[in-house]
Amino acid sequence: MLELTDVHSGYGLSTVLRGFNLRVGRGEIVTILGRNGVGKTTLLRTIVGAVRIHQGKISFDDQDLNKLPTHERARRGIAYVPQGRDVFPSLTVLENLKAAAYGTKQKGWKEQVDRMLDDFPVLAQKRQQRGGSLSGGQQQILALARALMTSPRLLLLDEPSEGIQPSIVDQIADTVWTIHEKRGISVILVEQNLDFVEKLASRAYVVDKGQVVGEFPASEFINNKDLQREYLGV
Repeated sequence: MLELTDVHSGYGLSTVLRGFNLRVGRGEIVTILGRNGVGKTTLLRTIVGAVRIHQGKISFDDQDLNKLPTHERARRGIAYVPQGRDVFPSLTVLENLKAAAYGTKQKGWKEQVDRMLDDFPVLAQKRQQRGGSLSGGQQQILALARALMTSPRLLLLDEPSEGIQPSIVDQIADTVWTIHEKRGISVILVEQNLDFVEKLASRAYVVDKGQVVGEFPASEFINNKDLQREYLGV
């Protein structure tokens, strides 16, 4: 479904990703692991077109994405939930969903909003509350629902458990798994919480200095302390 081949990208004259190679199959959940500052967020931003690619190729369903702007990549089925969630704090829950719907220009967006409220009862309960007034966990659910408004086939999640109390993290993992199961969506998950990763991912890419330095079955990496010490320093 998604393939990155020898991708170099970065900010201005600064290169962050250096010869990055990645593949994600249809309906697969893949995790990206690594220390802080090694290029994980840059990877996701490069896939969606928010960071310019200097060299290499990104293909999605055998289509070259290199020259497509971010909104065109979204319309082809790639959705991004950024680190920190970035909900619109002054808009209500309902307005956040409508804003995402407006950007898709898809027919039937009103039905899609109704579906999100049915799938996520907490959002239905809070529909008239401002996004900034929600708890961290509720904001994460809203960010997921907003991404799903675009009917994606590939979902990019950047640190979805960050800043969320432990009792809610399992609920977030269950929500992501349900989305994956019900809709057949592929997922790229950037996450530091290995317990969270274990619940979801089948394969793990380990990144250092903007390159893939290891690829493992996710369960093998999570259950091997020697690998974690070698690649993550934990």
